[in-house]
Amino acid sequence: MMKSLCVYCASSDRLDQKFHAAGAQLGEQLARRGWTLVYGGGRTGLMGSVARAAKAAGGRVVGVIPGFMKERELAFAEADELITVITMRERKMFMETRADAFVALPGGWGTLEEIMEILTLKQINSLHKPAVLFNVDGYYDPLLAQFERMYAEKFSKESNRHLFTVARSVDEVFTQLEHWQPVPVESKWFETHRS
Repeated sequence: MMKSLCVYCASSDRLDQKFHAAGAQLGEQLARRGWTLVYGGGRTGLMGSVARAAKAAGGRVVGVIPGFMKERELAFAEADELITVITMRERKMFMETRADAFVALPGGWGTLEEIMEILTLKQINSLHKPAVLFNVDGYYDPLLAQFERMYAEKFSKESNRHLFTVARSVDEVFTQLEHWQPVPVESKWFETHRS
């Protein structure tokens, strides 16, 4: 049974309250459902909203943070476990290995880079864990439209749309995680033709 949920999300505090509310609801519900939160270890932005809500609901919080961020007092000191790493790449590795599933709340470049790495690993059949885009207020609609163009223009196989799910509410996130079944992965590489 899956028990650790990696949440990728924004570290910015300059966000609309609707995003903080969604993050807090996700944190509360993962704790109430018996999941451990694995995340980037921050106290600001949606990271802080998710972690504080999970902790307040009695959940276990595992943060993974680079030392240079910890030194700037950006770490969530109340985490049950705070792993300090040197690089951002190490951070991603620890989060990936400690998690049984992945959810991406709205975020910026860092969040996109993290969840896209997970989808890439799933695409090449080297990771077999569920991944959910939590599409709060349609935030990921433009990204999903870009994916559709990638399928249409053959930059990505259409079967890759099944490597992740999209949720518009916290209840949908957990329904999708709890009913996840692995799907066969089509070879990443298109057939090539020799001239």
